[in-house]
This record gives sequence, structure tokens and C-alpha cells, in this order.
Amino acid sequence: MKRLFKFIASAVILAMAVSCGSDRTQILKVYNWSDYIDETVIPEFEQWYHEQTGETIQVVYQTFDINETMLSKIEKGHEDYDVVCPSDYIIERMLNNGLLLPLDFAAIPDSINYIAHNKSPYIQKMFASINNEIDANDYSVAFMWGTTGLIYNPKYVTDEEASTWNAVRNPKFVDQVLMKDAPRDVYAPVLIYLKQKELHEGSVTLQELMSDSSTESIAAVEEFLRSAKDNICGWEADFGKEQMTKERAVLSLNWSGDAVWAIEEAAAVGVELRYTVPEEGSTVWFDGWVIPKYAQNTKAATYWIDFMCRPDIAIRNMDVTGYVAANGAYEVLESQMDEEYEPIDLTYFFGPQADSVCVNPALYPDQAVIDRCALEHDWGQDTDKLLEMWARVKGDNASSTTYIVIVIAIIALAAAVIIPAANKKRRHGRRK
Repeated sequence: MKRLFKFIASAVILAMAVSCGSDRTQILKVYNWSDYIDETVIPEFEQWYHEQTGETIQVVYQTFDINETMLSKIEKGHEDYDVVCPSDYIIERMLNNGLLLPLDFAAIPDSINYIAHNKSPYIQKMFASINNEIDANDYSVAFMWGTTGLIYNPKYVTDEEASTWNAVRNPKFVDQVLMKDAPRDVYAPVLIYLKQKELHEGSVTLQELMSDSSTESIAAVEEFLRSAKDNICGWEADFGKEQMTKERAVLSLNWSGDAVWAIEEAAAVGVELRYTVPEEGSTVWFDGWVIPKYAQNTKAATYWIDFMCRPDIAIRNMDVTGYVAANGAYEVLESQMDEEYEPIDLTYFFGPQADSVCVNPALYPDQAVIDRCALEHDWGQDTDKLLEMWARVKGDNASSTTYIVIVIAIIALAAAVIIPAANKKRRHGRRK
């Protein structure tokens, strides 16, 4: 209901502005993931923009839950969004299809150019690898990032058992594994596991596997997932982390941000959960701000992206969403330091001053973990092959426990609507 109200309010604001003949340069249309910023920063941006430019701006803020929903609107040219926040593989697809405008921050005074001041060398490197021919850094600025790994309950799953992707089909965990309903984020880690021999021999690299859409590889991953079907008690988009906190499953393939939420919530009720990136390797993912081809207010969009890179704003967005800002400011790192954790090496992300810092490794992985992670790529027309395989596996994989979990999730969702949760927000399903 709250989201519906916000949508209606945004539509009314836009309609009133248009009917009153307002200049489109006074309106900034933002399209972002649900629950992905601290929305109290929106009026602060409007005030900050006026202070910096002397111009009035009204933000019309709308949200989406699936990358493809956002992309479809932009591809058809039906929406003139000024700034949107797609995932890495969608940024790649938009670059390939000429749907993005290059970013130009020359008009922003150096004193408030937070993008230039707070770049992470790792983020720059990874965005440069999104597209082989076009540097994505010229068209996008990273917003949030994370890894894909396993949430597990150490009461039932040992650290050694959770150290491999093969854990999801370990006979010990029949009807106790939750699988993220995100074909890309499942396919890539499984393929990495299956290609260990080739990786060790050097006949293929991790990054090359991210573009492997061959019939043989798809078949191998499908066979692996079918062999795990007795273990999988549910395919989930968002409820898996909650099920883990209630010990209704012992293992979940999930994203790092959801893992942090689950670990915190479980601790509050006396349940211990852990998160790991298996030793074979995994993937990193990124979401970033871009200006679409049909944007009408590129100036305000550029200032919006810059404002989101201001360290204090990045920290607030992290606190609300539970995900990690792709911001290299040492101020951001300091906000996450906690002596509870062992020191780790984060020089790859923050530079030489971060060679031994105490932070949650689920949020900021150690260099050794990053070294065995790769960035997923868009498959283009071969995407349909992945989705067809996924449909086959899921269609053959519904156990009685799956339906029980789904029913529980529906009940929980209904309760959430009736009794608003007091917990911090966390983002819902994000990738297809």
C-alpha cells in the first residue's frame, strides 16, 4: 500500500507539472530498485541542487523490481526517465544497443565532484570490463555491489561442507536447501564448480566462463541442478533469507546483502548463520546509475549521480538497504569498521591505507575472495537458452516441501502487509 501511494503521488506530481506547463528542466525522473535508497535523501537532493545551481528541481521517484521491466520501457522509448539504476549485464546490453548517453561531469565544480574524489580502483577496473569495446565508466557510475555465495547454519552445516558449491547437492541436506530464483546467479557458480579442472589447467579463465553459453555447458549445469533436486525445498526471490532465520532450511544460495540481513535478524532470535563464498569461485555483481537515451534532464541527472556518491549519502543508503556502496571514500570504510571482525586486506577497493581493516567480510570480501570471483556478462540472444533450461529444471523440481515453503511465504507476506515490520528495509529480488 505504501509503495502504491508513492507511485500515485509521483504520477500526480508529474501530471500537475505537465498540466501547469512546467519546464521539464525543473523535473527529474528517477527510476530505481525498490527499497534501494534512504528516501529521505530525495528532498535533501532537491535543496542541494538549488544551492549549487540556483535552479528548482522536483524529483519524481519511481521503482521497479526486475531489470527487464525497466529495460523494456526504455527500449520502447515510452518513458523519458532521466536516470535509472540497472545491473551490470543490463548496462552491457544497453551499451550494445545504444540506449545510454555518455556522462559529462565537466559542469560540476571540482569541490563537489564526489564521483571523481571517491572512485574505487576496483570498481573502475570492473566497470571497464563490462563491455569489451566501450568503457562503461564513461556511461555509468556504480551504486551498490556484492557477491554471490552460501548462507548456512553452522549447527547443521560445517564450514568445510559450505566451502564448496557441491554442498547444494550433498545428500545430507535433503529438503533443506533454498535456491535463489535467479538463473544467472545460479548458472555461473555451478559452471565454475564444474570447470575446476579446466581452470586449474589454465585452458579457460573465470571471466571466459561468464560468457560461456555453449550447449554443452548449459547441459552440464542442468544435470548438476537436477542432481540437487531432492535437496531443494524452494526457489525463492526474496523469502529465503527469512526462512534461514527461522531454521526452515540450513543452506541458501544467496546474495551478500541478503546474507548480512539474515545473519543480523537470526542473531536477534538466537540463531547463528554464516556466509561464505565457496573456494571454487563465484561472481560479483554491480548496479549502477546511467542516463538513458531518451532522458530530458541530463543536467539534473548528472547532479543526482554525483550526490549519490557523496560519502554521507552513500553511508545512509547502505544503512537502509543493507547493501554495500560502490564508493571508495575512506569515510565510507570507517563507517563500517568493527573490532568484532578479524582484519582483512581491502587495498584492492580502498587503496594502500586499507591493508588491514576490521570489517564484516560478507560486505567487503578479502582480496583472496575477490581473486576467485568474476563478473557476469549479458548473453544477448542466447539468454533464451538459459531461461529455457531454468524452466525445465524448476518444472521438474517441485517437491512437497517446496509448496509448503511457498505457502509459508505467502502467509508471511500477508502478515507483513497487515502488520508493517519495524525492521530495516532490505531490497527484494533483483536479477534475472
